[in-house]
Amino acid sequence: MVKTATQPEIVYTGIPASPGIAVGPIQVNARGFSAPEVYEIPEEEIEDEQLRFQAAVEATKKQLVELQQRLESLSGNNDSEIFEAHVMLLEDNALIERVTKAIDTRQQNAEFAFYAVMQNFLEAMRRIPDPYLRERTADIEDVCQRVLRNFKVDEESEHMIPEGKHILLAYDLSPSDTASMNRRHLLGFATEQGSVNSHTAILARSFGIPSVVGLGASVIQVTALTPAVIDGYSGKLILNPTIETLNKYAALVTEKERLRSELDAKRDEATETTDGRVLTLSANIEFLEELHQVKRSGAKGVGLYRTEFLLLNGSEMPDENQQAEAYSKVAKEVSPDVVIVRTLDAGGDKLPIESLTEPEPNPFLGWRGIRVSLARPAMFRDQLRAILRASAFGKLAVMFPLVSGLSELLQAREMLQLCMDEFDAEGIAYDKAIPVGVMIEVPSAAVCADLLAPHADFFSIGTNDLIQYTVAVDRVNPHVANLYKPTHPAVIRLIKNTVDAGSAHGIWTGVCGEMAGDIRLTPLLLGLGVQELSVSPKILPTVGQVIRSLNYEQCKVAAETSLAQCSSRKILDITLGIARECYPDLLD
Repeated sequence: MVKTATQPEIVYTGIPASPGIAVGPIQVNARGFSAPEVYEIPEEEIEDEQLRFQAAVEATKKQLVELQQRLESLSGNNDSEIFEAHVMLLEDNALIERVTKAIDTRQQNAEFAFYAVMQNFLEAMRRIPDPYLRERTADIEDVCQRVLRNFKVDEESEHMIPEGKHILLAYDLSPSDTASMNRRHLLGFATEQGSVNSHTAILARSFGIPSVVGLGASVIQVTALTPAVIDGYSGKLILNPTIETLNKYAALVTEKERLRSELDAKRDEATETTDGRVLTLSANIEFLEELHQVKRSGAKGVGLYRTEFLLLNGSEMPDENQQAEAYSKVAKEVSPDVVIVRTLDAGGDKLPIESLTEPEPNPFLGWRGIRVSLARPAMFRDQLRAILRASAFGKLAVMFPLVSGLSELLQAREMLQLCMDEFDAEGIAYDKAIPVGVMIEVPSAAVCADLLAPHADFFSIGTNDLIQYTVAVDRVNPHVANLYKPTHPAVIRLIKNTVDAGSAHGIWTGVCGEMAGDIRLTPLLLGLGVQELSVSPKILPTVGQVIRSLNYEQCKVAAETSLAQCSSRKILDITLGIARECYPDLLD
């Protein structure tokens, strides 16, 4: 429940990253370090907060002086001067006055008022052209963290956000940030940076978290606990929403829930077009916690099980036994349908496998995908053995990511065969006919799909990277986001080439990238001959209804027409025209 706003309504417009509506108080998490807890202070307690601030500053200054003296006694050089500079920062009258005023005007706890003032200061520092001065932000962040640790918080305090529910406002969020969020309390999030095609946005859509990205420099201007609305359909962050605005969104939520209920009722119906073309509709998952959603959504198996978070989201990589247990659980849960396990796809905007001595100048063109696995054979062997062991408990398939040519596929298959030979010698049960697939994400793989097809059992097109590499656009860079076009003529020609190469060799081709869940593009993909779509469980019922609303022959003609077009806009208009004709009520 959002409290009644006393300030004017303010609307920020960004990029819709994950559909949905969230209504609640703002929590701010700016750059550099985590925000402290925030709560409101009654008028009569403001003076006490001022005293708490003074006490925290004095305690920090004392610690810094002690550190300076200790370092001087140990080293006898000038290295300790850095702490002297830190003390000088805390003695800056202008800074002290700004924090004191912030406590008074914000009427929020002292540590958060201090945090808010320092974030404004740090943001200004980060924009200074001089690189030496920009680097000093690390020193200031260190001082800030010391001061925040020295605040004495009353553990009995009842100043808490009601039920802990909140909308998170951040400069940016990494995939691991998104994955580790407490989704019980998180209503939605908005970020200054980000792209609709980033892995963070993909995770938000998987979790069904309403989100808006690319808001620009707004985070440091927003006061925590401000009532807000996230509109993940149109890409808006609305602060201090009026009663009229809240009523409008309440009605929208009711309508979306009604439509969702209607779609859920049809989730077990066959995903077959009006003229009898059957498409397999499966689910993308990243966490074991998502398994309960797979069958509930009506999915026919898992078309993409991303294993990055299982392998890399802890202090140590799980061993073969731990991996086998996880893969077996997925296989049993989804049985009798198939689970396609993608081997580790680290790097790019995903989790890194290990710290590099020097950062890669361009991670998307660097050490990622199958390249990492082939360079770490012991790790790769553990994962392949674990997948094979789990294949004894259900239908599994293995899929290799970011294959750029035949040699990589043959090397990966050779490693898989070595693991099979080991199991045969050890008498370990596994599926001897386990299907092997290739992710088509690189233009070179799409162009030579006819060379890959004889050595694969299926293709799965990862459109996120395929688009990125085809049109030379970093998909997480907001400066060129307008150039990232799924309907670029080169992209759809590569998809068509892959489908045709697969068909010529008797193997099926699916799509597991974000294009698969974009219902504007379903007519195009269907017409191009794609036989499987793998999407987030959250949107799977919608995609199922879309398929049931389409006519394959009409889509096929539209795809042939699209292949002759020379602009992305014309191709989008063709597929969108069919979408509006066949399922206008499902389009946002």
